[in-house]
Amino acid sequence: METVMRTLPGKRKVSGLTLIGILIMLSLLVGVHQAAAQGTRFFRISGPAATTIAAFRPDGSLVWSNALTGTNYTVQTVTALPGGTNWVDYVQLRVTNGVNTNLIFAFNPPAGMALIPAGVFTMGNSIGDSDITDANPTNVTVSAFYMDVNLVSYGQWQSVFNWATNNGYGFANVGAGRAANNPVQSINWNDAVKWCNARSQQAGLAPVYYTDAGLTKIYTNGSIAPYANWTNSGYRLPTEAEWEKAARGGLSGQRFPWGNTISESQANYYGDTYYNYDLGPNGWNATYATGGPPNPPNFYTSPVGSFAPNGYGLYDMAGNLFEWCWDWYGTPYGNPTTTNPTGPTTGNNRVLRGGDWGFDAGHGSRCAIRIAGLSEPAVPEDIGFRCVRGH
Repeated sequence: METVMRTLPGKRKVSGLTLIGILIMLSLLVGVHQAAAQGTRFFRISGPAATTIAAFRPDGSLVWSNALTGTNYTVQTVTALPGGTNWVDYVQLRVTNGVNTNLIFAFNPPAGMALIPAGVFTMGNSIGDSDITDANPTNVTVSAFYMDVNLVSYGQWQSVFNWATNNGYGFANVGAGRAANNPVQSINWNDAVKWCNARSQQAGLAPVYYTDAGLTKIYTNGSIAPYANWTNSGYRLPTEAEWEKAARGGLSGQRFPWGNTISESQANYYGDTYYNYDLGPNGWNATYATGGPPNPPNFYTSPVGSFAPNGYGLYDMAGNLFEWCWDWYGTPYGNPTTTNPTGPTTGNNRVLRGGDWGFDAGHGSRCAIRIAGLSEPAVPEDIGFRCVRGH
């Protein structure tokens, strides 16, 4: 037996607050910005003991109690009822208090971004077919944040780049792109970081990156290892843990953002059916391998948002271009703490995630794959990025 709560745009009223059994069902009829969450969406919370809902707030926060402290509960989602046999994981919640408040949904995220809800997850390859470059399984807790639903497009890059170069910023590279709506590429790590600062200032937000430990001099020029003010509201690169949590879209222990197999219809990558989880076909994605051989500037990128999004409404979290993360490449995958890890304090290379159009699924595309990228002075042709903001 279950209790249903329904929320409507403009009439976000909660009813039916009694829970019987261990499942909480939430029905959200929302007009969300991203296509992944259009229409009706149902959520449930499952766990080791019965709980009680106190409120479901207009901001998307769930207030609930009577859970077992020190255990994990899982929010799951499905797009249609009845049936309910295809529930998928959405976020895992660690219970630390008698009464818990968890933001599980954002009705009005920043334009072009999606909420990645706070929670715990297993970072790394827990399937047992680990590649040498995969992250090993590590339990990590990540706070809520917003992430760009798309890779930064070439047109978006140019808009901020032009503002930045007219306002004192200096970049090593001007960037490249197959078209305005394709992702920007040929961007090194330092330029991506400076671009994040410029995007923040252009939008009237506090920049995140600075050249001094006192966090007083905004990073606008040169090639350094900047200091980060993690509490500021501006745009920044995701940490490695944030990127992987977002890429999984709430799913647990899967190879890819949508499940355990991959095909040309799901991502822009190099098909290789040598891997039993690659359904192919072999070779470059035929839709985008056009215009001559894959030499500069004719790379086989696809327009941003060309494939279905993951469970958080994010596109191209597998394939198209590798993506820069904040962290230095190394182990462990974060600080000694497993709560909001930001990576090793020093290193030689920055972390790349996600794969690209020219990598097969054994060496790219998988959620756990991690590559060491040269931040300077190289101009990596198959690397892009996307931004995040703190919640």
